[in-house]
Amino acid sequence: MLGLAPVPRHVETEAGRAAALVFMAEGPAAASADTRRLDAWTTRWGAIACAAAAEIMERFGTVDPQSVAVRLPMILSRAAARVAAVANPAPARLRSDIGRDRVVPDSCRASHDGFFLTRVCELSHPGFDGAMSPVLRREVFVATDAALVLPYDPVRDRVLLVEQFRMGPYGRGDPYPFVLEPVAGRVDAGESPEETARREAEEEAGLHLHAFEHISSHYCSPGCSTEVFHCYLGLADLAETGQGQGGLASEHEDIRTHVLDFGRVMSLLGSGEINIGPLVLMLLWLQRERPRLRDAAGAAG
Repeated sequence: MLGLAPVPRHVETEAGRAAALVFMAEGPAAASADTRRLDAWTTRWGAIACAAAAEIMERFGTVDPQSVAVRLPMILSRAAARVAAVANPAPARLRSDIGRDRVVPDSCRASHDGFFLTRVCELSHPGFDGAMSPVLRREVFVATDAALVLPYDPVRDRVLLVEQFRMGPYGRGDPYPFVLEPVAGRVDAGESPEETARREAEEEAGLHLHAFEHISSHYCSPGCSTEVFHCYLGLADLAETGQGQGGLASEHEDIRTHVLDFGRVMSLLGSGEINIGPLVLMLLWLQRERPRLRDAAGAAG
């Protein structure tokens, strides 16, 4: 796990000496006590491992180890999102700079604990009048971060979209639960959003992206979800228009790809057929930046 392996050791506890499994570096580092490798591991994984351990220990005595092991990838990804939130906050110049340390938590418990996690929290927060709010009960969907990328060919002026079934429209009762989207995927622990975007482009569309432009990083539904979308434009060669297939069978992905001329994509935006918020945002960004991108591609060619 995280580049470590369980090694039998004895540890000192308040009750005395006890046998334990200690996760230590695998391979030569375990035998040579390579401190440089340990430092590198701590830099990459230390904060994530601590955040994941805190969530795991919430389940102590209520969830069996096998179930925790199944959920571990999501636990680690949620932990990585929490670490990223602390490391990379957005500026607070116009908005209030009241910190989360001034929020007074009363209780917070998991109301759903499966592949996804939902918490019910009771808390008080400072108001704009300087007084504390009454104790409020709020539910929050604790999600991972996600990376989204819109593949674009500035030479041919083409865009690639993916299409797949989505539970949100289906659960709402939408007659058409298949939607057009950018390429997207969960940011795994230890992975940067850009690395996720590159990996997902290869998995969902078989694309190699030449370069990225960061569009935005934003909360998608801040009233009820922790999820942050990291949105990119990915420059690619889209030589053929039409439909294709993508996705990983191991993840039960059934994805259809569409390579379309820019004008056709914008007509879908105008008609409302494109009804997924991040894709709307990304296309409007592309509409604004398209002349610059096409000029740069022409100069390079």
